[in-house]
Amino acid sequence: MTFDYDLFVIGGGSGGVRAGRVAAANGAKVALAEEFRMGGTCVIRGCVPKKLMVFASGYSEMFEDARSYGWDLDDGDFDWSRFRRKLDAELERLEGIYRKLLKGSNVEIFDARATVKDAHTVTLSTGQDITAKHILVATGGRPVVPDMPGAELGITSNEIFNLEELPKSILIVGGGYIASEFAGILNGLGVKVTQFYRGAQILRGFDDEARGLVAEGMRAKGVDLHLGTNVVEMRAATEDDLKGVDGGTLMDGGKPAPMPGKAAGHGIWVKATNGNEQVYDQVMFATGRAPNTDGMGLESLGVALGRKGEIVVDEYSQTKVPSIYAIGDVTDRVQLTPVAIREGMAFVETVFKGNPTPVDHELIPSAVFTQPELGTVGLTEEQAAEQGPIEVYCSSFKPMNHSFAGREDRVLMKLIVCADTRKVLGCHIVSDHAGELIQLVGIAVKMGATKEDFDRTVAVHPTMAEELVTMKEPVRTA
Repeated sequence: MTFDYDLFVIGGGSGGVRAGRVAAANGAKVALAEEFRMGGTCVIRGCVPKKLMVFASGYSEMFEDARSYGWDLDDGDFDWSRFRRKLDAELERLEGIYRKLLKGSNVEIFDARATVKDAHTVTLSTGQDITAKHILVATGGRPVVPDMPGAELGITSNEIFNLEELPKSILIVGGGYIASEFAGILNGLGVKVTQFYRGAQILRGFDDEARGLVAEGMRAKGVDLHLGTNVVEMRAATEDDLKGVDGGTLMDGGKPAPMPGKAAGHGIWVKATNGNEQVYDQVMFATGRAPNTDGMGLESLGVALGRKGEIVVDEYSQTKVPSIYAIGDVTDRVQLTPVAIREGMAFVETVFKGNPTPVDHELIPSAVFTQPELGTVGLTEEQAAEQGPIEVYCSSFKPMNHSFAGREDRVLMKLIVCADTRKVLGCHIVSDHAGELIQLVGIAVKMGATKEDFDRTVAVHPTMAEELVTMKEPVRTA
């Protein structure tokens, strides 16, 4: 059978673009369809704009520290509209680069939505049918809004970058990395931030000691974090909401409380599970993400979907329909951009280079750009203790730069070591630039370095990271 293309990629995010480009470079005839903007979640509404907002939000604290170091300066006002114009221009530039790379690789681009008609055919929103020997689904995921009264009044991480102006107050609902990162970002930009999380501690799945220190640091910087708390209902604020009790206050557990919202009709009234009622300028939901598989026609073809709608694949990213593969967040394996790219590369090795390559999801370093920042690789203390005897090496201290500035910020450097093999099973860092540090530590852990390998490494002084090679005695065993 003759096909229009050797490969048709659905989705123009990092994973899909990389797979398409590399397959084309190996002689395949490739096409790619993207219904929104090239670059996907990471470039357009995720990692890149978020990290730029992290940088922007850090300057408020830098101004304070600068005075402690002898600089004579005044705090400036943050101009959201100016920042947004530059951010939009940067995203346009990056999207242009993605398109240029695809065209330079001879990948044909269709700016349209694509669905799967059969094992070798996709249908574009233009009505055109296109055949391909292989179909790769790389459609990513989307934020989920909870099913509750008034939820439509809130926004998600998709919309946060497009606000016309920053709110004076915001409620962020959720305790994962997206919720916690934006709590720090908006707090640093001068927004009064309240965060609700229904669980006992934010950043579920990360090392307990590390996430506890992150939560403590967030509160110290001004985030009003409420654990074991969720939203019951929301609605547009009324005049009565703004009057509340005792003239201009709202009920807060039966007591008068300051009302940070705007005038009636411009705020959102929120009732919490603890009985508190409050008005906020804005509410942002960061309560999970769902794979983009709705309406794609996959199940009718025999492609298995999981409980969340994720595409079920094997270790080679192949679905139950042999000609259809899937990579990235749509498979709900590890939702990280570099992982999607690696999955795309493994797909090309397997399908177009004749070199079956399973995806390696072990020992992936990652960073959470909270304030303070968290970097992690390998097992948490809790996970490691379930697998066998371990030693825990840990140091927490005030770093030199913050101590001199009079800050109470603390750093955590933590190694989890197998008591039998002496291998470092996990490393967890809470500090400035933790993401940069964990990238380098991740190399050693991936190589199977032992605690003694760390000990043999000469410290770089004076640095925070020298603690990783100078901790000689375990603080506890399990």
